[in-house]
Amino acid sequence: MASVLNISAYLFTRIDDRETLRPLLRARAVAAGLKGTILLAEEGINVFLAGAPGSVRGFVADLRLDPRFAALTTKESWSDEQPFGRMLVRLKREIIRMDHPTIRPESGRAPAVAPATLRRWLDQGHDDSGREVVLLDTRNAFEVDYGTFAGAIDWRIERFTQFPGAAADHRDDLVGKTVVSFCTGGIRCEKAAIHLRESGVDALQLDGGILGYFEQVGGAHWTGECFVFDEREALTPSLEPRLVGAAS
Repeated sequence: MASVLNISAYLFTRIDDRETLRPLLRARAVAAGLKGTILLAEEGINVFLAGAPGSVRGFVADLRLDPRFAALTTKESWSDEQPFGRMLVRLKREIIRMDHPTIRPESGRAPAVAPATLRRWLDQGHDDSGREVVLLDTRNAFEVDYGTFAGAIDWRIERFTQFPGAAADHRDDLVGKTVVSFCTGGIRCEKAAIHLRESGVDALQLDGGILGYFEQVGGAHWTGECFVFDEREALTPSLEPRLVGAAS
């Protein structure tokens, strides 16, 4: 049985003491024997960690004692080996770069759709109001190539900073439909949904992203795997590392 617990988590929350917080979080993670990456920005925190289950969950529990991070939720998966080479805590301008400063998720989230609800909509071919459901993949093109939802829109962007321009180009194709933006863990599709709603598109974010969908629903309506930014490379819908030698 796989013994290394991997978590991903993010939260949009105001952080004004990043420089002070950075060494504290790194020291705490290293002391717990964890490896991975934590990103800190004024807009929030993004966490990728792996290690012994008790150590990972203990670190998260301690982090939640800070009121700013009390609402942090994690997505878990397992591996036989440590997928990270070291422990990094980095300061960033944004925890996911969009270069669109008016988008501030810490001020209010876009509406979200639960994985089970999305599966039901896809099963029946429409949302609960009878409207067409459009799935919008907000990830970079190379990530999409590992796998995506059947029939999802893919604008072939190479980096997330290209998303606002692509959204402007394709806005008329989305108006009047229920658009569900999705990404690996939820962070990009949260910003994307806010941006789309500001432009007049009825957009929702997939709560928990693809990994949350895998955890709660499995691989229904999904084809392929999900790229992840660590040495596992990609996860199957059962949240297991891809088979060695599998095609991208």
